[in-house]
Amino acid sequence: MNAPLPQDVLDAAARRERQSRLVQALSSVLPAHALLWHAEDTVPYECDGLTAYRAQPMAVALPETEEQVANVLRACRRLDVPVVARGAGTGLSGGAMPHRDGLTLSLARFSRILKIDPRERTAVVQCGVRNLAISEAAAPFGLYYAPDPSSQIACTIGGNVAENSGGVHCLKYGLTLHNVLKVRGYTVEGEPVEFGSAALDAPGLDLLSVVIGSEGMLAVITEVTVKLVPRPQIARCIMASFPTVETAGDAVAEVIAAGIIPAGLEMMDKPMTAAVEDFVHAGYDLEAAAILLCESDGTPEEVEEEIGRMTEVLRRCGASRLEVSRDEAQRLKFWSGRKNAFPASGRISPDYLCMDSTIPRKRLADMLRAIAEMELRHDLRCCNVFHAGDGNLHPLILFDASRPGELERAEAFGAEILETSVAMGGTITGEHGVGVEKLNSMCVQFAPEEREMMLAVKRAFDAPGLLNPGKVIPTLHRCAEYGRMHVKRGLLPFSELPRF
Repeated sequence: MNAPLPQDVLDAAARRERQSRLVQALSSVLPAHALLWHAEDTVPYECDGLTAYRAQPMAVALPETEEQVANVLRACRRLDVPVVARGAGTGLSGGAMPHRDGLTLSLARFSRILKIDPRERTAVVQCGVRNLAISEAAAPFGLYYAPDPSSQIACTIGGNVAENSGGVHCLKYGLTLHNVLKVRGYTVEGEPVEFGSAALDAPGLDLLSVVIGSEGMLAVITEVTVKLVPRPQIARCIMASFPTVETAGDAVAEVIAAGIIPAGLEMMDKPMTAAVEDFVHAGYDLEAAAILLCESDGTPEEVEEEIGRMTEVLRRCGASRLEVSRDEAQRLKFWSGRKNAFPASGRISPDYLCMDSTIPRKRLADMLRAIAEMELRHDLRCCNVFHAGDGNLHPLILFDASRPGELERAEAFGAEILETSVAMGGTITGEHGVGVEKLNSMCVQFAPEEREMMLAVKRAFDAPGLLNPGKVIPTLHRCAEYGRMHVKRGLLPFSELPRF
């Protein structure tokens, strides 16, 4: 009598059968070059910018038309196959990490700018258009697209919509949500759907603000209508050095309290400026405990007046050095350092986790002190860069995944940063999204009843739960498991987290 086959062999056989059915169904709606399923072809899609977590999908579809997108979705719905939409893969929370038993739907070929309307100051673009390409196309009309994430040279507008991305100028000009008028796409059933309007308002519920930032869980977006703004006549940037992180943090709060809304207000601590200066030679003060980049834009008269007011506030708050950009080249040099913070960190560490949380501006110094204590507890280094104007933190935890236990320590470090952000009255994410990275931290931020309401919204759009499943909203079981692990680490139960 033959012995029964091991469970892993049976599982592999079942997966191959599911894969075969999926490939057969998709082959009838996609050209051969638009469908990948061999393991060596799907490896490039196994993760996004969060490389610590990986999975290979059963197949990757690369449609070129909206009809193909609709047909792919219908086929997956019929076969009950999960679908993970993907843009450029620059996300940092694992939002585009594939589902092992699902399809990765790459929208990279939707890369056309359909219309620039200088009168209406709008652009209609496909979801795969790069963020920076919109501004490049609008430049001849004296216009540009304001949200400017550090990855703007590569990230796509569809991904920006999924994560509600911001950037160094979001303080004055807003996040993706504030700069998008309308999105169009398809439901899990392959039906066309539209949110928002080219007008100032749309009839019915404001579902545009629900879809933006929904991380691909509600619909697959194929087209986006964005607002364009006039390019300012001039912009100048102050680089301000501070002897302590406390004085720098206080200066941020004082600038806003003075009624000034800078075009950009960024903060970097000493380890971060050292890493960046060695990389791009931006002219940063390496003796400062922290530096602020404060930008003003507008007419020459407006900029001169605002730079003067900001300089006065910064000097009053204890700035040890102030330097105002002499020309556009120096201004861009100042910002090149900030925008290259992530690659600069990659030069000094084999791996890093880029966290993303938000706290009240007045707690910036408190958070930096708390992170310094965490560095000692977890025995890991951390470089800090903030969208200081709106309290959005990006601590970069440096580690070496080849050393046993370091990834786990880095994850625990990151979780503690997020929990501390919540305790300080903030949130676990500002612009990177939840994805898989912050699933556990959702258990800290939201009560079971709140998470259930989020799931209800998900079910209203995607009843079978096939769009990007297993992301963003944790299950009750997962939260219970995380709670036990949390206490086992010697940390306080969620209900007893300190309120700073």
